[in-house]
Amino acid sequence: MRLLLDTHGLIWWWAQYRLILGTRAHALLSDPMNDIFVSAATGWEIATKYRSGRLELPVPIDGFEAAVANEGFVALDVTMAHAVRAGTYDAQHRDPFDRLLAAQAELEGLTLLTRDPAFVAFPCTTLWD
Repeated sequence: MRLLLDTHGLIWWWAQYRLILGTRAHALLSDPMNDIFVSAATGWEIATKYRSGRLELPVPIDGFEAAVANEGFVALDVTMAHAVRAGTYDAQHRDPFDRLLAAQAELEGLTLLTRDPAFVAFPCTTLWD
């Protein structure tokens, strides 16, 4: 399965919050047969929250990219097509990070692994528990 991991899922995975992460999400992330993608938009969101003091990380921020790779996850760059699609959604959901993740999931044929119910407003497939 090809999965795009939402920001909160990555944070919970690193913090080893298995109870919050849930059994199914944990199993999907642990399965070496799955391709797990982490968006550059997630890096932007985490760095923004870290800089503002709203987020503590279990990994150093300057080692974010290496930490993603060390998990065996694949970094997913944001393309012009992703940005344009995110900007053209009619959905009322205004969070730019979520809009980019939804666009990437839709255009790349990825299932978005998220606990956030707001993603039902977008034409992407989601999964959690």
